[in-house]
Amino acid sequence: MSPHQTGTTEIALALAVVKTLVLVVGGVITYFAFKAYRRTRQQALGYLTIGFGLVTLGLVLAGLLYELLGVQLAVGVLLESLLVLAGFLVIAYSLYVQ
Repeated sequence: MSPHQTGTTEIALALAVVKTLVLVVGGVITYFAFKAYRRTRQQALGYLTIGFGLVTLGLVLAGLLYELLGVQLAVGVLLESLLVLAGFLVIAYSLYVQ
């Protein structure tokens, strides 16, 4: 038995719990940003909503692609990172627009 495999079930479970919490909290933040956009119709809040949505989706994507679709983990992590980067760029733009 390799020392690198010790506790992999516990780590996988912890990772699933943390990614689920990221999805829930990110979803709530995105929802509140969208509500603020609908109430004010400010373009910056619309971009902020899109940015938080992309970051949230990106942070959950790698595991989903790997577990559900059988995509290589490295490809999933690359797509995750690209979505997070895009989300942060949109958030930065939303702060610049105002």
